[in-house]
Amino acid sequence: MSCEENGMSESRVALRKTFERRSVRRSLTVALVVGTALNLINQGDAIASGHLPVLWKLALTYFVPFAVASYGSYAALRASA
Repeated sequence: MSCEENGMSESRVALRKTFERRSVRRSLTVALVVGTALNLINQGDAIASGHLPVLWKLALTYFVPFAVASYGSYAALRASA
């Protein structure tokens, strides 16, 4: 059954698949690996000297790779639909 036959647009199907468990787990894995590396690069000296990292930077450094990986998944799914 095609997207038009079941009443869902290609964009909507791709968006739904982007937030399925498998895709979210992949995006979270990317965010964990890349975010940790970037946090160590950007705030490693502060952490090593016993200071707390800047929390908004910490959160953003994990969120951005998650968002990029999720968008990449969405774009690939939309292109293949």
